[in-house]
Amino acid sequence: METLNVVIADDHPIVLVGVRELIERDERFRVVGEAVCSNELITLLESRPVDLLITDFNMPGDSPYGDGLKLVEYLIRNFPAVRVLVLTMISNPLILTRLQELGVLAVIQKNQLHDEIQAALKAVARGTPVRNNKPQPKSVMDDGVDLDERFTRLSPKEHEILRLFVAGQGVNEIARGLNRSAKTISTQKMSAMRKLEVSSDQDLLAYCIQRNLFN
Repeated sequence: METLNVVIADDHPIVLVGVRELIERDERFRVVGEAVCSNELITLLESRPVDLLITDFNMPGDSPYGDGLKLVEYLIRNFPAVRVLVLTMISNPLILTRLQELGVLAVIQKNQLHDEIQAALKAVARGTPVRNNKPQPKSVMDDGVDLDERFTRLSPKEHEILRLFVAGQGVNEIARGLNRSAKTISTQKMSAMRKLEVSSDQDLLAYCIQRNLFN
């Protein structure tokens, strides 16, 4: 029976331990590496054969590989033989749809970690599709002649806040990471939305994802 090599990437030690324990219960899988940031993850994938990657959507640190959608796109593009399971607390259907479009095996919600990882591992071992609760596809904004010109109006701070928002971070998480108040981050995000002339988070994500910004 073939044993599949697995790498786990998450910056929370308790998640790493929990996922490793689930994997080690199944003799068809072997954990060959763990990473707590994007740089460590890429180094692992470049240094050994890996069949399955289980990675958090949000990874810490200033890395050229980024995190969120940018990291997943890099992984899919540069390690096409590695099957990818994404762990997240994000429920935004636009991001979830984009992850599925990129070709990840499944998106596993952390609040359902135990059951969903076990089901996913069984499917991978059998070579069958991983069951996934797919969100309904969301239509993106209609093309406008000046949408890209609007993007140039953003200040550097607004640009950075949108980058983190598209990566899946909320206002409070962005505030902690940038050492600013949540009120300041919210104000700057709303200012960026006004400049882009979008009125909702869904339209904002659609704008950024459709145009492949921040990658």
